[in-house]
Amino acid sequence: MSTIDQQFIEYIVKSVVGNPDDVVVERVIDEKGVLLTLTVNPDDLGRVIGKRGVTAQSLRTLLRALGTKNDARYNLKIVNNDGQTGATLSSEDAHISTADAPVETVTDEAVDNSSEYTKKTRQELADLDDLDI
Repeated sequence: MSTIDQQFIEYIVKSVVGNPDDVVVERVIDEKGVLLTLTVNPDDLGRVIGKRGVTAQSLRTLLRALGTKNDARYNLKIVNNDGQTGATLSSEDAHISTADAPVETVTDEAVDNSSEYTKKTRQELADLDDLDI
């Protein structure tokens, strides 16, 4: 039986992907909170992650809001199952990192890491990560 958090992510992802029957959300509780592992059809992986990880980050933001309501800390791990062994995209890999760790972005466009807006956003995200929800 799936829980409300699994149903929530499953509903949103099935609305986005082209192969909704291949969406699988697994739930594991560990010392860091609740880990939701999302597996989709390899053709839909790009849709779930989104351009520059925006869709994946939005899913994590929605989970954070749900976690606030349920007094839980959620992490979302998106599994890359296109035949590569051990390739996963976890919340640590996909979210904008804090100033302590460098940002690794694979795009054709240049990324401006020095703007005030970027610094402020990273600081806000770091503050949110420090919250014990």
